[in-house]
Amino acid sequence: MEYLIIIISAVFVNNVVLSQFLGICPFFGVSKKISTAIGMSLALVLVMGLATLVTYLIQNYVLVNTWFGEKIDITFMQTIVFILVIAALVQMVEIILKKINPTLYQALGIFLPLITTNCAVLGAALIVVTKQFSFGGEPHMMNLGESVVYAMSLAVGFGVAIILFAGMREQLALSNVPKAFRGTPIALITAGLLALAFMGFQGIV
Repeated sequence: MEYLIIIISAVFVNNVVLSQFLGICPFFGVSKKISTAIGMSLALVLVMGLATLVTYLIQNYVLVNTWFGEKIDITFMQTIVFILVIAALVQMVEIILKKINPTLYQALGIFLPLITTNCAVLGAALIVVTKQFSFGGEPHMMNLGESVVYAMSLAVGFGVAIILFAGMREQLALSNVPKAFRGTPIALITAGLLALAFMGFQGIV
């Protein structure tokens, strides 16, 4: 039940793009076609899950830990460490996929390098080390399994939002949009309406 609450919360209630406003650049830049939106979504689910797994372990066993009988807390280095880890992880995933699964590597194409600059990945890594859920009325810090599920659910939420948005933009490209609203203006208006639609999920969990 706890995992179901986490998934619903991450995908719909606290959507990483439409509620938390992370990953806005790829949301607008890679949403002109549904095919590219799906590619970015798949790459993000893979990288965000791995990045959260690694950064969670670093947070709890390196940045905050007991060394030689002394409690160490160097969380002030959290952001820079997470950025370096995510950048290195993306490069490693790219190299490994190219060696063991060229088909998947070709399918993801340019989307893996783009994820390095996607703030949603860093945002998810930072959120999971501070996020509390209320299970049975008691606040509860997420464990490793819940953190990875939450991060991958955030990526799925990103995918749902960007694929819906890409479908709308493809439809708008075939519509007779007034000249003053073509391009970025109508995209911003559409994104705002999509965000309003997702507000209807508030209060579910």
